[in-house]
Amino acid sequence: MGASITKVEALFRACVVVLLVLTACLVGTNAQTKVIAYITKKATYRDLTALESLVYIDVAVAAYSLLQLSRCTISAWFCKTIISYEQKNLAWVCFLLDQAVAYVVFAANTAALQAAMLAITGSKALQWMKLCNRYKRFCFQIGGSLFCGYVACFLLVVISCTSAFNVFRLYSPTKFMQLKQK
Repeated sequence: MGASITKVEALFRACVVVLLVLTACLVGTNAQTKVIAYITKKATYRDLTALESLVYIDVAVAAYSLLQLSRCTISAWFCKTIISYEQKNLAWVCFLLDQAVAYVVFAANTAALQAAMLAITGSKALQWMKLCNRYKRFCFQIGGSLFCGYVACFLLVVISCTSAFNVFRLYSPTKFMQLKQK
């Protein structure tokens, strides 16, 4: 049972790496130039701090997921789980880091979504005009990348649940916070 869970976890981690890299590439390479009132203006991800943060966070989490993917692959290759009774501390660290990256990626995607919604709707109270009626391709590409980011968030939550299972299966169901007997 442990090897099949590890293989599924490795598959999910591979999907997360692909989705996060795709999100970072879609946002990072997205640019559109328009001439507005005889002035050439270029829209890039650097115009919104939330989009810039999204790129950096997604790259960092993709690197972390790639490291965890290598751990899962080695574990599945040798048909035994690396997380054993002697390494419960590693299981806890993986669980806590998986929780943290799931929350951070969700927060970064939500901040970018909020900034994108402001670009779509504008704000009359702050006298900010709508931008997506002028930079349509830019906005559609940001929307697609945010969709990929939220799919990655969902997979990170599933991975986090798997990490929780890997931690708590080491403990006895009847004795509080004691490891199972070998």
